[in-house]
Amino acid sequence: MSVAHTSSVPAVALKLPRWRARLVLGFVMGLFAVMLGRAFFLQGMHDDFLQARGEARFTRVIEIPANRGVITDRDGEPLAISTPVESVAATRDDVRMTDAQAAALAKLLEIDAATLRRRISESPRDFVYLKRQMPPDQAARVMQLKIPGVQQQREYRRYYPAGEVAAHLVGFNSVDDVGQEGIELAYQEWLAGKPGSRRVMKDKRGRIIEDIESLRVPQQGRDLALSIDRKIQYLAYRELSAAVAQHRAKAGSAVVIDVQTGEVLALANLPAFNPNNRGKLTGQQTRNRAIIDLYEPGSTMKAFTIAAGLEAGIVRPESMIQTAPGSLTIGPNTIRDVNPLGTLSVIQVLQKSSNVGSAKIALQLPPARLWQSFTDAGFGVPTKVGFPGEGHGRMRAPNSWRPIEQATMSYGHGLSVTLLQIARAYSIFATDGEMRPISIVRVDNPPPATRVISAETARAVRHMLELATGPGGTAPRAQVAGYRVGGKTGTARKIENGVYVSRYVASFIGFAPVSAPRVIVAVMIDEPSAGQYYGGAVAAPVFSQITAGALRMLGVAHDAPVNNVVLPPPGAEVKEEV
Repeated sequence: MSVAHTSSVPAVALKLPRWRARLVLGFVMGLFAVMLGRAFFLQGMHDDFLQARGEARFTRVIEIPANRGVITDRDGEPLAISTPVESVAATRDDVRMTDAQAAALAKLLEIDAATLRRRISESPRDFVYLKRQMPPDQAARVMQLKIPGVQQQREYRRYYPAGEVAAHLVGFNSVDDVGQEGIELAYQEWLAGKPGSRRVMKDKRGRIIEDIESLRVPQQGRDLALSIDRKIQYLAYRELSAAVAQHRAKAGSAVVIDVQTGEVLALANLPAFNPNNRGKLTGQQTRNRAIIDLYEPGSTMKAFTIAAGLEAGIVRPESMIQTAPGSLTIGPNTIRDVNPLGTLSVIQVLQKSSNVGSAKIALQLPPARLWQSFTDAGFGVPTKVGFPGEGHGRMRAPNSWRPIEQATMSYGHGLSVTLLQIARAYSIFATDGEMRPISIVRVDNPPPATRVISAETARAVRHMLELATGPGGTAPRAQVAGYRVGGKTGTARKIENGVYVSRYVASFIGFAPVSAPRVIVAVMIDEPSAGQYYGGAVAAPVFSQITAGALRMLGVAHDAPVNNVVLPPPGAEVKEEV
Protein backbone atom coordinates (compact mmCIF):
# COMPACT_ATOMS: atom_id res chain seq x y z
CA MET A 1 0.00 0.00 0.00
CA SER A 2 1.54 3.25 -0.93
CA VAL A 3 1.36 6.27 1.12
CA ALA A 4 1.51 9.69 -0.53
CA HIS A 5 3.47 12.44 1.40
CA THR A 6 3.07 16.08 0.63
CA SER A 7 4.67 19.13 2.23
CA SER A 8 4.56 22.90 1.60
CA VAL A 9 7.36 25.53 2.34
CA PRO A 10 6.14 29.06 2.94
CA ALA A 11 7.80 31.77 0.71
CA VAL A 12 10.19 34.09 2.54
CA ALA A 13 10.10 37.69 1.34
CA LEU A 14 12.54 40.38 2.70
CA LYS A 15 11.59 43.90 2.04
CA LEU A 16 13.40 47.12 3.18
CA PRO A 17 11.31 49.98 4.26
CA ARG A 18 10.80 52.39 1.44
CA TRP A 19 12.25 55.33 3.40
CA ARG A 20 15.54 53.47 4.05
CA ALA A 21 16.09 52.66 0.36
CA ARG A 22 15.57 56.25 -0.55
CA LEU A 23 18.05 57.36 2.12
CA VAL A 24 20.85 55.08 0.78
CA LEU A 25 20.21 56.18 -2.80
CA GLY A 26 20.30 59.82 -1.80
CA PHE A 27 23.57 59.38 0.09
CA VAL A 28 25.28 57.72 -2.90
CA MET A 29 24.05 60.34 -5.32
CA GLY A 30 25.15 63.14 -2.95
CA LEU A 31 28.63 61.62 -2.75
CA PHE A 32 28.84 61.58 -6.53
CA ALA A 33 27.69 65.18 -6.62
CA VAL A 34 30.41 66.25 -4.17
CA MET A 35 33.06 64.45 -6.21
CA LEU A 36 31.80 65.98 -9.43
CA GLY A 37 31.77 69.41 -7.82
CA ARG A 38 35.27 69.00 -6.49
CA ALA A 39 36.51 67.83 -9.88
CA PHE A 40 34.80 70.78 -11.57
CA PHE A 41 36.33 73.16 -9.01
CA LEU A 42 39.85 71.81 -9.42
CA GLN A 43 39.85 71.26 -13.17
CA GLY A 44 37.58 74.03 -14.24
CA MET A 45 37.91 76.85 -11.76
CA HIS A 46 41.23 76.10 -9.96
CA ASP A 47 43.22 74.21 -12.58
CA ASP A 48 46.27 76.46 -12.04
CA PHE A 49 46.87 74.71 -8.69
CA LEU A 50 47.05 71.25 -10.26
CA GLN A 51 49.11 72.54 -13.12
CA ALA A 52 51.56 74.14 -10.69
CA ARG A 53 51.86 70.91 -8.72
CA GLY A 54 52.49 68.97 -11.90
CA GLU A 55 55.08 71.44 -13.08
CA ALA A 56 56.75 71.37 -9.69
CA ARG A 57 57.16 67.62 -10.02
CA PHE A 58 58.15 67.33 -13.68
CA THR A 59 59.30 70.70 -15.04
CA ARG A 60 62.41 72.71 -14.23
CA VAL A 61 63.89 76.04 -15.31
CA ILE A 62 67.50 75.44 -16.35
CA GLU A 63 70.12 78.15 -16.74
CA ILE A 64 71.97 78.27 -20.05
CA PRO A 65 75.48 79.55 -19.34
CA ALA A 66 76.89 82.31 -21.55
CA ASN A 67 80.25 81.59 -23.12
CA ARG A 68 82.83 83.93 -21.58
CA GLY A 69 84.76 86.16 -23.99
CA VAL A 70 88.27 85.23 -25.06
CA ILE A 71 91.22 87.31 -23.82
CA THR A 72 93.96 87.64 -26.43
CA ASP A 73 97.26 89.43 -26.84
CA ARG A 74 97.51 92.29 -29.30
CA ASP A 75 97.96 89.90 -32.25
CA GLY A 76 95.04 87.64 -31.41
CA GLU A 77 97.00 84.94 -29.57
CA PRO A 78 94.75 83.50 -26.83
CA LEU A 79 95.62 84.27 -23.22
CA ALA A 80 92.35 83.04 -21.68
CA ILE A 81 89.72 80.79 -23.29
CA SER A 82 86.73 78.85 -22.00
CA THR A 83 86.50 75.08 -22.51
CA PRO A 84 83.34 73.00 -21.86
CA VAL A 85 83.41 70.74 -18.80
CA GLU A 86 80.85 68.55 -17.04
CA SER A 87 79.52 68.97 -13.52
CA VAL A 88 77.28 66.62 -11.53
CA ALA A 89 74.28 68.11 -9.74
CA ALA A 90 71.18 66.86 -7.95
CA THR A 91 67.59 68.02 -7.65
CA ARG A 92 67.11 67.48 -3.93
CA ASP A 93 63.42 66.50 -3.93
CA ASP A 94 63.87 64.05 -6.82
CA VAL A 95 66.83 62.08 -5.47
CA ARG A 96 66.08 58.43 -4.78
CA MET A 97 69.03 56.14 -4.25
CA THR A 98 69.84 52.94 -2.46
CA ASP A 99 72.73 52.56 -0.06
CA ALA A 100 74.69 50.76 -2.78
CA GLN A 101 74.09 53.59 -5.25
CA ALA A 102 75.06 56.18 -2.64
CA ALA A 103 78.32 54.35 -1.94
CA ALA A 104 79.14 54.08 -5.65
CA LEU A 105 78.31 57.74 -6.28
CA ALA A 106 80.33 58.91 -3.28
CA LYS A 107 83.34 56.95 -4.51
CA LEU A 108 83.16 58.62 -7.94
CA LEU A 109 82.82 62.03 -6.30
CA GLU A 110 85.74 61.26 -3.94
CA ILE A 111 83.75 61.85 -0.75
CA ASP A 112 82.11 59.53 1.77
CA ALA A 113 78.48 58.46 1.52
CA ALA A 114 77.40 60.27 4.72
CA THR A 115 78.83 63.56 3.43
CA LEU A 116 77.05 63.00 0.10
CA ARG A 117 73.65 62.47 1.71
CA ARG A 118 74.17 65.43 4.04
CA ARG A 119 75.16 67.69 1.13
CA ILE A 120 71.92 66.85 -0.64
CA SER A 121 69.52 66.85 2.32
CA GLU A 122 70.88 69.99 4.00
CA SER A 123 71.08 72.11 0.87
CA PRO A 124 69.00 75.30 1.22
CA ARG A 125 68.18 75.09 -2.48
CA ASP A 126 66.46 72.37 -4.45
CA PHE A 127 69.33 72.36 -6.97
CA VAL A 128 72.74 71.47 -5.55
CA TYR A 129 76.10 70.80 -7.22
CA LEU A 130 77.74 67.58 -6.11
CA LYS A 131 81.02 68.13 -7.94
CA ARG A 132 82.09 70.87 -10.34
CA GLN A 133 84.18 70.65 -13.49
CA MET A 134 84.76 66.92 -13.68
CA PRO A 135 86.53 65.04 -16.47
CA PRO A 136 83.90 63.94 -19.02
CA ASP A 137 84.60 60.21 -18.54
CA GLN A 138 84.13 60.48 -14.77
CA ALA A 139 80.86 62.38 -15.20
CA ALA A 140 79.70 59.71 -17.65
CA ARG A 141 80.34 56.96 -15.06
CA VAL A 142 78.20 58.89 -12.59
CA MET A 143 75.32 59.01 -15.03
CA GLN A 144 75.62 55.25 -15.65
CA LEU A 145 74.44 54.72 -12.06
CA LYS A 146 71.01 55.98 -13.21
CA ILE A 147 70.14 57.57 -9.87
CA PRO A 148 66.86 59.51 -10.03
CA GLY A 149 67.42 63.23 -9.44
CA VAL A 150 71.16 63.14 -10.27
CA GLN A 151 72.03 64.92 -13.49
CA GLN A 152 74.90 66.13 -15.62
CA GLN A 153 75.36 69.87 -16.08
CA ARG A 154 77.39 71.51 -18.86
CA GLU A 155 79.66 74.36 -17.65
CA TYR A 156 82.75 76.20 -18.85
CA ARG A 157 86.20 76.22 -17.31
CA ARG A 158 88.77 78.92 -18.01
CA TYR A 159 92.06 77.80 -19.53
CA TYR A 160 95.15 80.03 -19.70
CA PRO A 161 97.52 79.01 -22.53
CA ALA A 162 100.34 81.34 -21.39
CA GLY A 163 100.28 79.87 -17.88
CA GLU A 164 102.44 81.63 -15.31
CA VAL A 165 104.06 83.90 -17.94
CA ALA A 166 101.02 86.23 -18.06
CA ALA A 167 99.23 85.10 -14.89
CA HIS A 168 99.52 88.34 -12.92
CA LEU A 169 98.10 90.44 -15.71
CA VAL A 170 95.35 88.14 -17.02
CA GLY A 171 94.29 86.92 -13.57
CA PHE A 172 91.89 84.01 -13.06
CA ASN A 173 88.25 83.08 -12.40
CA SER A 174 86.40 81.31 -9.61
CA VAL A 175 84.74 77.93 -10.09
CA ASP A 176 81.57 79.89 -10.96
CA ASP A 177 83.47 81.54 -13.84
CA VAL A 178 83.55 84.94 -12.12
CA GLY A 179 86.73 87.04 -12.32
CA GLN A 180 88.83 87.00 -9.15
CA GLU A 181 92.07 88.72 -10.14
CA GLY A 182 93.62 90.79 -12.90
CA ILE A 183 91.91 91.49 -16.20
CA GLU A 184 89.37 88.75 -15.51
CA LEU A 185 88.17 90.80 -12.53
CA ALA A 186 88.61 94.28 -14.02
CA TYR A 187 86.61 93.40 -17.16
CA GLN A 188 84.16 90.96 -15.55
CA GLU A 189 81.05 92.60 -16.99
CA TRP A 190 82.59 92.90 -20.47
CA LEU A 191 83.78 89.29 -20.61
CA ALA A 192 80.99 87.45 -18.79
CA GLY A 193 77.92 88.15 -20.88
CA LYS A 194 74.50 87.19 -19.46
CA PRO A 195 73.23 83.62 -19.02
CA GLY A 196 69.97 82.47 -20.57
CA SER A 197 67.32 80.04 -19.32
CA ARG A 198 64.87 77.42 -20.62
CA ARG A 199 61.97 75.39 -19.17
CA VAL A 200 62.22 71.62 -19.60
CA MET A 201 60.25 68.54 -18.60
CA LYS A 202 62.00 65.74 -16.76
CA ASP A 203 61.10 62.14 -16.01
CA LYS A 204 61.20 60.59 -12.55
CA ARG A 205 64.94 59.93 -12.94
CA GLY A 206 65.63 63.61 -13.51
CA ARG A 207 66.39 63.19 -17.22
CA ILE A 208 65.26 65.89 -19.63
CA ILE A 209 62.64 64.42 -21.93
CA GLU A 210 61.24 67.58 -23.52
CA ASP A 211 62.14 71.23 -24.08
CA ILE A 212 59.04 73.22 -23.26
CA GLU A 213 60.14 76.78 -24.02
CA SER A 214 63.09 79.15 -24.16
CA LEU A 215 62.73 81.85 -21.52
CA ARG A 216 65.83 83.96 -22.14
CA VAL A 217 68.48 83.72 -24.86
CA PRO A 218 72.04 83.87 -23.45
CA GLN A 219 74.16 86.88 -24.38
CA GLN A 220 77.69 85.69 -25.07
CA GLY A 221 80.61 87.54 -23.48
CA ARG A 222 82.72 89.89 -25.57
CA ASP A 223 86.32 89.20 -26.53
CA LEU A 224 89.08 91.47 -25.24
CA ALA A 225 92.42 92.19 -26.90
CA LEU A 226 95.16 93.26 -24.51
CA SER A 227 98.10 95.49 -25.40
CA ILE A 228 100.50 92.69 -24.45
CA ASP A 229 102.74 91.19 -27.12
CA ARG A 230 102.98 87.52 -26.14
CA LYS A 231 106.52 87.14 -27.51
CA ILE A 232 107.82 90.19 -25.62
CA GLN A 233 105.92 89.06 -22.53
CA TYR A 234 107.67 85.70 -22.62
CA LEU A 235 111.03 87.39 -23.15
CA ALA A 236 110.51 89.69 -20.14
CA TYR A 237 109.40 86.81 -17.94
CA ARG A 238 112.35 84.64 -18.98
CA GLU A 239 114.98 87.30 -18.31
CA LEU A 240 113.37 88.35 -15.05
CA SER A 241 113.25 84.74 -13.86
CA ALA A 242 116.92 84.25 -14.63
CA ALA A 243 117.90 87.41 -12.72
CA VAL A 244 115.78 86.58 -9.66
CA ALA A 245 117.34 83.11 -9.53
CA GLN A 246 120.89 84.36 -10.14
CA HIS A 247 120.72 86.99 -7.39
CA ARG A 248 118.57 84.88 -5.03
CA ALA A 249 116.07 87.72 -4.85
CA LYS A 250 112.80 87.80 -2.99
CA ALA A 251 110.83 89.07 -5.98
CA GLY A 252 111.08 91.01 -9.23
CA SER A 253 109.05 92.91 -11.81
CA ALA A 254 109.54 94.12 -15.38
CA VAL A 255 107.46 96.45 -17.56
CA VAL A 256 107.77 97.25 -21.28
CA ILE A 257 105.85 100.25 -22.69
CA ASP A 258 105.45 101.32 -26.31
CA VAL A 259 106.56 104.98 -26.38
CA GLN A 260 104.48 105.78 -29.46
CA THR A 261 101.11 104.52 -28.20
CA GLY A 262 101.40 104.21 -24.41
CA GLU A 263 100.52 100.51 -24.61
CA VAL A 264 102.03 98.04 -22.12
CA LEU A 265 103.76 95.42 -24.28
CA ALA A 266 104.87 93.25 -21.36
CA LEU A 267 104.34 93.11 -17.62
CA ALA A 268 105.96 90.28 -15.66
CA ASN A 269 106.26 89.49 -11.95
CA LEU A 270 107.93 86.92 -9.73
CA PRO A 271 107.07 84.91 -7.69
CA ALA A 272 104.55 83.58 -10.21
CA PHE A 273 101.78 80.99 -10.21
CA ASN A 274 100.08 78.71 -12.69
CA PRO A 275 96.47 79.91 -13.14
CA ASN A 276 95.52 76.47 -14.51
CA ASN A 277 96.47 74.78 -11.24
CA ARG A 278 95.68 76.96 -8.24
CA GLY A 279 95.58 74.36 -5.51
CA LYS A 280 98.06 76.10 -3.21
CA LEU A 281 98.12 79.83 -3.87
CA THR A 282 99.50 82.53 -1.58
CA GLY A 283 99.18 86.30 -1.66
CA GLN A 284 102.89 86.56 -2.39
CA GLN A 285 102.34 84.67 -5.63
CA THR A 286 99.22 86.39 -6.90
CA ARG A 287 100.14 90.07 -6.28
CA ASN A 288 100.82 92.05 -9.41
CA ARG A 289 103.83 93.82 -7.89
CA ALA A 290 104.52 96.08 -10.87
CA ILE A 291 101.12 97.76 -10.48
CA ILE A 292 100.24 97.29 -6.80
CA ASP A 293 103.44 97.28 -4.72
CA LEU A 294 105.06 100.52 -3.62
CA TYR A 295 108.80 101.03 -3.20
CA GLU A 296 111.24 103.93 -2.80
CA PRO A 297 112.66 104.56 -6.29
CA GLY A 298 116.11 105.67 -5.20
CA SER A 299 118.36 107.36 -7.75
CA THR A 300 115.95 106.85 -10.65
CA MET A 301 114.27 110.04 -9.29
CA LYS A 302 117.35 112.17 -9.96
CA ALA A 303 116.34 112.60 -13.59
CA PHE A 304 113.14 114.36 -12.48
CA THR A 305 114.96 116.53 -9.95
CA ILE A 306 117.37 117.74 -12.63
CA ALA A 307 114.50 118.26 -15.07
CA ALA A 308 112.75 120.44 -12.47
CA GLY A 309 115.93 122.49 -11.99
CA LEU A 310 116.34 122.97 -15.75
CA GLU A 311 112.69 123.95 -16.17
CA ALA A 312 112.96 126.48 -13.35
CA GLY A 313 116.10 127.97 -14.88
CA ILE A 314 118.19 127.59 -11.72
CA VAL A 315 120.74 125.34 -13.49
CA ARG A 316 121.88 124.48 -16.97
CA PRO A 317 123.42 121.19 -18.11
CA GLU A 318 126.90 122.79 -17.90
CA SER A 319 126.34 124.40 -14.49
CA MET A 320 128.97 123.32 -11.97
CA ILE A 321 128.04 122.01 -8.53
CA GLN A 322 130.50 121.49 -5.71
CA THR A 323 129.94 118.06 -4.12
CA ALA A 324 133.18 118.03 -2.06
CA PRO A 325 133.87 116.74 0.51
CA GLY A 326 131.33 114.11 -0.57
CA SER A 327 128.82 114.99 2.13
CA LEU A 328 126.15 117.58 2.90
CA THR A 329 124.98 118.27 6.45
CA ILE A 330 121.45 119.56 6.95
CA GLY A 331 120.65 120.07 10.62
CA PRO A 332 121.46 116.86 12.48
CA ASN A 333 121.45 114.80 9.28
CA THR A 334 124.20 114.20 6.73
CA ILE A 335 123.83 113.16 3.10
CA ARG A 336 126.80 111.27 1.65
CA ASP A 337 128.25 110.13 -1.66
CA VAL A 338 130.00 106.76 -1.61
CA ASN A 339 132.75 108.18 -3.83
CA PRO A 340 133.57 111.89 -3.23
CA LEU A 341 133.76 113.43 -6.68
CA GLY A 342 134.49 117.13 -6.13
CA THR A 343 133.07 119.64 -8.60
CA LEU A 344 130.59 118.14 -11.08
CA SER A 345 128.53 119.55 -13.90
CA VAL A 346 124.77 118.91 -13.79
CA ILE A 347 125.35 116.34 -16.54
CA GLN A 348 127.85 114.52 -14.35
CA VAL A 349 125.58 114.68 -11.31
CA LEU A 350 123.18 112.41 -13.19
CA GLN A 351 125.86 110.38 -14.95
CA LYS A 352 127.76 109.66 -11.69
CA SER A 353 124.55 109.58 -9.57
CA SER A 354 125.65 112.07 -6.90
CA ASN A 355 123.30 112.36 -3.93
CA VAL A 356 124.96 115.58 -2.80
CA GLY A 357 124.67 117.19 -6.22
CA SER A 358 121.01 116.19 -6.59
CA ALA A 359 120.18 117.49 -3.11
CA LYS A 360 121.83 120.85 -3.79
CA ILE A 361 119.77 121.29 -6.95
CA ALA A 362 116.54 120.38 -5.14
CA LEU A 363 117.21 122.77 -2.25
CA GLN A 364 117.40 125.69 -4.67
CA LEU A 365 113.78 125.10 -5.63
CA PRO A 366 110.74 126.19 -3.62
CA PRO A 367 109.14 123.02 -2.15
CA ALA A 368 105.87 123.69 -4.00
CA ARG A 369 107.74 123.96 -7.32
CA LEU A 370 109.52 120.61 -6.84
CA TRP A 371 106.30 118.95 -5.66
CA GLN A 372 104.45 120.24 -8.73
CA SER A 373 107.18 118.94 -11.04
CA PHE A 374 106.95 115.48 -9.49
CA THR A 375 103.15 115.53 -9.57
CA ASP A 376 103.09 116.58 -13.24
CA ALA A 377 105.28 113.55 -13.99
CA GLY A 378 102.62 111.32 -12.42
CA PHE A 379 104.01 110.65 -8.95
CA GLY A 380 101.51 110.38 -6.11
CA VAL A 381 98.60 109.87 -8.54
CA PRO A 382 97.31 106.63 -10.13
CA THR A 383 98.07 105.79 -13.74
CA LYS A 384 94.35 104.99 -14.25
CA VAL A 385 95.33 101.88 -16.16
CA GLY A 386 92.18 100.18 -14.87
CA PHE A 387 93.82 97.38 -12.91
CA PRO A 388 92.23 96.28 -9.59
CA GLY A 389 94.13 97.42 -6.53
CA GLU A 390 96.52 99.75 -8.36
CA GLY A 391 98.94 101.55 -6.05
CA HIS A 392 98.88 105.36 -6.14
CA GLY A 393 102.28 106.00 -4.65
CA ARG A 394 102.86 108.36 -1.74
CA MET A 395 104.21 111.88 -1.70
CA ARG A 396 103.42 114.30 1.11
CA ALA A 397 102.16 117.81 0.56
CA PRO A 398 105.03 120.33 0.18
CA ASN A 399 103.97 122.50 3.12
CA SER A 400 105.03 119.69 5.46
CA TRP A 401 108.52 119.18 3.96
CA ARG A 402 111.57 119.84 6.09
CA PRO A 403 114.80 120.72 4.22
CA ILE A 404 116.26 117.26 4.82
CA GLU A 405 113.12 115.66 3.38
CA GLN A 406 113.25 117.84 0.28
CA ALA A 407 116.90 116.89 -0.16
CA THR A 408 116.37 113.13 0.21
CA MET A 409 113.31 113.12 -2.05
CA SER A 410 115.55 114.50 -4.79
CA TYR A 411 117.24 111.10 -4.95
CA GLY A 412 114.20 108.94 -4.30
CA HIS A 413 113.95 108.57 -0.53
CA GLY A 414 110.87 109.64 1.41
CA LEU A 415 108.37 108.98 -1.39
CA SER A 416 107.06 105.79 -2.96
CA VAL A 417 106.07 104.72 -6.46
CA THR A 418 104.94 101.68 -8.41
CA LEU A 419 107.14 100.33 -11.17
CA LEU A 420 104.45 101.03 -13.76
CA GLN A 421 104.13 104.59 -12.48
CA ILE A 422 107.81 105.43 -12.84
CA ALA A 423 108.02 103.64 -16.21
CA ARG A 424 105.27 105.91 -17.52
CA ALA A 425 106.99 108.96 -16.00
CA TYR A 426 110.17 108.24 -17.98
CA SER A 427 108.18 108.67 -21.17
CA ILE A 428 108.59 112.45 -20.82
CA PHE A 429 112.31 111.99 -21.59
CA ALA A 430 111.58 109.67 -24.51
CA THR A 431 108.89 111.82 -26.17
CA ASP A 432 110.39 115.33 -26.01
CA GLY A 433 108.51 116.20 -22.84
CA GLU A 434 105.05 114.73 -23.43
CA MET A 435 103.20 112.05 -21.50
CA ARG A 436 100.60 109.79 -23.05
CA PRO A 437 98.01 107.76 -21.07
CA ILE A 438 99.10 104.14 -20.78
CA SER A 439 96.87 101.16 -21.47
CA ILE A 440 96.85 97.41 -20.85
CA VAL A 441 94.18 97.04 -23.56
CA ARG A 442 95.13 97.29 -27.24
CA VAL A 443 94.85 100.84 -28.53
CA ASP A 444 93.95 101.37 -32.20
CA ASN A 445 93.85 105.16 -31.98
CA PRO A 446 96.33 106.46 -29.38
CA PRO A 447 94.93 109.28 -27.21
CA PRO A 448 96.65 112.66 -27.34
CA ALA A 449 99.67 113.29 -25.13
CA THR A 450 100.00 116.03 -22.51
CA ARG A 451 103.08 118.22 -22.31
CA VAL A 452 104.87 117.98 -18.97
CA ILE A 453 108.26 119.62 -19.64
CA SER A 454 109.74 121.51 -22.57
CA ALA A 455 111.26 119.62 -25.47
CA GLU A 456 114.62 121.30 -24.73
CA THR A 457 114.66 120.01 -21.15
CA ALA A 458 113.57 116.51 -22.25
CA ARG A 459 116.37 116.29 -24.83
CA ALA A 460 118.96 117.55 -22.34
CA VAL A 461 117.99 114.93 -19.75
CA ARG A 462 117.81 112.24 -22.44
CA HIS A 463 121.43 113.02 -23.34
CA MET A 464 122.44 112.77 -19.67
CA LEU A 465 120.65 109.43 -19.33
CA GLU A 466 122.52 108.10 -22.36
CA LEU A 467 125.82 109.07 -20.73
CA ALA A 468 124.75 107.21 -17.57
CA THR A 469 124.79 103.96 -19.55
CA GLY A 470 128.19 104.53 -21.12
CA PRO A 471 131.76 104.40 -19.79
CA GLY A 472 131.95 106.49 -16.62
CA GLY A 473 128.26 106.06 -15.88
CA THR A 474 126.59 103.81 -13.31
CA ALA A 475 124.94 101.48 -15.85
CA PRO A 476 127.33 100.34 -18.59
CA ARG A 477 125.77 96.87 -18.37
CA ALA A 478 122.52 98.34 -19.71
CA GLN A 479 124.06 98.85 -23.16
CA VAL A 480 122.55 97.05 -26.15
CA ALA A 481 124.50 96.01 -29.24
CA GLY A 482 123.45 98.10 -32.24
CA TYR A 483 121.33 100.57 -30.30
CA ARG A 484 121.88 103.72 -28.25
CA VAL A 485 120.15 103.46 -24.89
CA GLY A 486 119.50 105.82 -22.01
CA GLY A 487 118.41 105.21 -18.46
CA LYS A 488 119.10 105.46 -14.78
CA THR A 489 119.97 103.05 -12.02
CA GLY A 490 118.37 103.00 -8.60
CA THR A 491 119.55 101.33 -5.40
CA ALA A 492 117.43 102.00 -2.35
CA ARG A 493 117.49 100.63 1.17
CA LYS A 494 114.23 99.17 2.41
CA ILE A 495 112.39 100.50 5.45
CA GLU A 496 111.40 98.23 8.32
CA ASN A 497 109.52 99.61 11.32
CA GLY A 498 110.41 103.14 10.21
CA VAL A 499 114.16 102.43 10.01
CA TYR A 500 116.31 101.86 6.92
CA VAL A 501 117.82 98.36 6.97
CA SER A 502 120.50 96.60 4.93
CA ARG A 503 118.10 95.13 2.40
CA TYR A 504 117.84 96.69 -1.02
CA VAL A 505 115.66 97.26 -4.05
CA ALA A 506 117.74 97.39 -7.24
CA SER A 507 116.14 99.01 -10.29
CA PHE A 508 116.81 100.38 -13.74
CA ILE A 509 114.47 102.47 -15.92
CA GLY A 510 115.45 103.29 -19.48
CA PHE A 511 114.50 103.58 -23.14
CA ALA A 512 115.83 102.83 -26.63
CA PRO A 513 116.86 103.71 -29.23
CA VAL A 514 117.89 107.18 -28.06
CA SER A 515 117.70 108.63 -31.57
CA ALA A 516 113.96 107.82 -31.78
CA PRO A 517 112.80 106.05 -28.60
CA ARG A 518 110.38 103.17 -29.18
CA VAL A 519 110.27 101.27 -25.88
CA ILE A 520 110.59 102.07 -22.20
CA VAL A 521 111.77 99.15 -20.08
CA ALA A 522 111.63 99.21 -16.27
CA VAL A 523 113.16 96.47 -14.09
CA MET A 524 112.95 96.08 -10.32
CA ILE A 525 114.67 93.32 -8.30
CA ASP A 526 113.57 93.07 -4.66
CA GLU A 527 116.13 92.06 -2.04
CA PRO A 528 118.94 90.50 -4.10
CA SER A 529 121.00 88.39 -1.68
CA ALA A 530 123.78 86.80 -3.71
CA GLY A 531 126.31 89.57 -2.95
CA GLN A 532 125.51 92.24 -5.54
CA TYR A 533 122.71 94.73 -4.93
CA TYR A 534 123.47 97.84 -7.03
CA GLY A 535 120.95 98.60 -9.77
CA GLY A 536 123.74 98.77 -12.34
CA ALA A 537 124.86 95.21 -11.56
CA VAL A 538 121.51 93.54 -10.85
CA ALA A 539 118.77 95.29 -12.86
CA ALA A 540 120.66 96.93 -15.77
CA PRO A 541 121.65 93.59 -17.44
CA VAL A 542 117.99 92.51 -17.39
CA PHE A 543 117.06 95.79 -19.10
CA SER A 544 119.71 95.10 -21.75
CA GLN A 545 118.41 91.62 -22.58
CA ILE A 546 114.74 92.60 -22.64
CA THR A 547 115.38 95.75 -24.69
CA ALA A 548 117.54 93.94 -27.26
CA GLY A 549 114.91 91.27 -27.84
CA ALA A 550 111.96 93.67 -27.88
CA LEU A 551 113.58 95.97 -30.46
CA ARG A 552 114.31 92.99 -32.72
CA MET A 553 110.75 91.70 -32.42
CA LEU A 554 109.36 95.14 -33.23
CA GLY A 555 111.68 95.48 -36.22
CA VAL A 556 113.30 98.69 -34.97
CA ALA A 557 116.31 99.73 -37.06
CA HIS A 558 119.75 100.04 -35.47
CA ASP A 559 120.97 103.51 -34.59
CA ALA A 560 124.50 102.48 -33.56
CA PRO A 561 127.23 100.07 -34.76
CA VAL A 562 126.79 96.49 -33.57
CA ASN A 563 130.13 96.73 -31.75
CA ASN A 564 129.09 99.80 -29.73
CA VAL A 565 128.98 98.05 -26.33
CA VAL A 566 131.87 98.95 -24.01
CA LEU A 567 131.67 97.04 -20.74
CA PRO A 568 133.78 97.57 -17.60
CA PRO A 569 136.61 95.07 -17.02
CA PRO A 570 135.56 91.66 -15.61
CA GLY A 571 135.14 91.84 -11.85
CA ALA A 572 134.94 95.63 -11.79
CA GLU A 573 132.19 96.95 -9.52
CA VAL A 574 130.41 100.10 -10.60
CA LYS A 575 129.06 101.64 -7.41
CA GLU A 576 126.26 104.13 -7.11
CA GLU A 577 124.85 106.15 -4.29
CA VAL A 578 122.34 104.56 -1.93
